[in-house]
Amino acid sequence: MSGTSPGLQPPADAVKPVRHPDAPAPGELLGAHYGQCFGCGGDQPHGLHLQARAGEGVSISAEFLVRPAHQGAPGLAHGGVLATALDETLGSLNWLLRTIAVTGRLETDFRRPVPVDTMLYLEAEVTAVAGRKIYSTATGRIGGPDGPVAVRADALFIEVKVDHFVNHGREEEIRAAMDDPDQIRRTRAFEVNP
Repeated sequence: MSGTSPGLQPPADAVKPVRHPDAPAPGELLGAHYGQCFGCGGDQPHGLHLQARAGEGVSISAEFLVRPAHQGAPGLAHGGVLATALDETLGSLNWLLRTIAVTGRLETDFRRPVPVDTMLYLEAEVTAVAGRKIYSTATGRIGGPDGPVAVRADALFIEVKVDHFVNHGREEEIRAAMDDPDQIRRTRAFEVNP
């Protein structure tokens, strides 16, 4: 990862990531980790509704359709929305590790504009793990999965316990998520982002 800032360079003692044996199979749709999530949740009318699929190893692919509600400049995706799509894609990788982690650092590069009504094809992979630190990288392409790179990011995620969300989240949402009888959905609600 040449050009990566020092905070995103894995240390010398970092190890290769290992896909959890219970991770979704390659090609399997991951689904929303939380219905109210702006990135992947179906209950957000102007959210990204990002769809992620498990890949080989510790990688995923995702798609995001840029809609008019995602504009910054007329007819173009807002850079913050594109960064959110990258963050959501990178955060979804943690489900393959079966780790609860939050974004510690996200460094984005915007290479070309992304017009409204464009499908952004995202690919992400975990590159290294060092203790509680998870290093990953992602690209977003337009015009197809092999099209030109429009955006890219490197990220550092930090493994946390569920207490992180319980202590910092709004009580009514935390209670509703904790009371969900579906154990997998309950666990996934607390899977990504601070």
